[in-house]
Amino acid sequence: MTNDRTQASHSTPANNFPTESFDDPVAAVARVSAIYEANTSFLRDAFARYRKNEPFSHRVRACYPFVRVRTELNTQIDSRRSYGFVAGPGIFETTLTLPDLFGHYYREQLRLLTKNHHVGIEVGVSAQPVPIHFAFAEGIHLEGDLDRDRLLAMRNIFDMPDLALLDDRIVNGTYEPALGEPHPLALFTAARVDFSLHRLKHYTATSPTHFQNYVLYTNYQFYIDEFVKLGRRIMSSANDEETRAYRSEYTSFIEPGDVITGNENLGDSQEEQQGVAPARLPQMPAYHLKRANGSGITMVNIGVGPSNAKTITDHIAVLRPHAWIMLGHCAGLRNTQRLGDYVLAHGYVRKDHVLDACRYGFRFPHWLRFRSRSRKRSRKLRSSKAWI
Repeated sequence: MTNDRTQASHSTPANNFPTESFDDPVAAVARVSAIYEANTSFLRDAFARYRKNEPFSHRVRACYPFVRVRTELNTQIDSRRSYGFVAGPGIFETTLTLPDLFGHYYREQLRLLTKNHHVGIEVGVSAQPVPIHFAFAEGIHLEGDLDRDRLLAMRNIFDMPDLALLDDRIVNGTYEPALGEPHPLALFTAARVDFSLHRLKHYTATSPTHFQNYVLYTNYQFYIDEFVKLGRRIMSSANDEETRAYRSEYTSFIEPGDVITGNENLGDSQEEQQGVAPARLPQMPAYHLKRANGSGITMVNIGVGPSNAKTITDHIAVLRPHAWIMLGHCAGLRNTQRLGDYVLAHGYVRKDHVLDACRYGFRFPHWLRFRSRSRKRSRKLRSSKAWI
């Protein structure tokens, strides 16, 4: 069942925030924040009444803020950047969420848009409803206090997360706006971002607010063990002045359960330890060596299999990290290679054919094709052959 977006009788926030144009990115983001806080507070208040069994005669709805730019000319830009501009003349729009988390990112993007295109930034209330779950912080289970009947009636009162509207057509490059609709201004809509942030808490047992701009993936526990040792060592006090200065660049080390170890080298400014380590590690535990400006390192144990890798990268992508890299073991070393060489895999050999679509036209020799009737031969080929 999908959300009803055509129902005329619904309750909305009293302040409708008319669309305004801003030349100052800081002022534009401040307006985004005001809209977001007013609308999500409205939903939280309504749900508090719903939880107390208050009757509702109308649907309750509040929508995300949007930003929009209009350009009429092709503009010469610095081609060394892959962001901060639009492709050509037209109307470009996106919805935004969590300005407290993304405020710096929003201000920088809007600053470049105004600089490159000499246009104002329009800010207003979109037509995309905020699902009730996304009006609350990640990890809060709304349904815990509701009986069965009240739980089933929720979707008749509030907008719910709708997976049909959370696809990746924009970021995959397959989205085509209908005639008269604006072009997308961002890779992800607000609801898609909120969905991923809530899933990150589930998969990694850490809040998305802790994720840093540089991300390491691995499926080897010994890499995690060494990273944990490094993080805890950096948090410990150092007597040597040079070492102390280096360690002071980091503010805290975060482990699953949002267990925070503050930096002893920062004195009163260190974060107090909080959180509780989970009884069992989550599906893909994350660890964060944090810097104040977000330029620290996050490491995630993604486990085994391409499904895990796709899931976690799909969700972390909404945080717009600067870079990520996978740490693993190369299965096809040659005697010409030396320690420190960079090996790029351009072909995949898998018996289950799950990565066949990733070959990009590469054709394997017929003798490398795995056959179910020769399992012994398949195991031998898998262990002795690789393409790099």
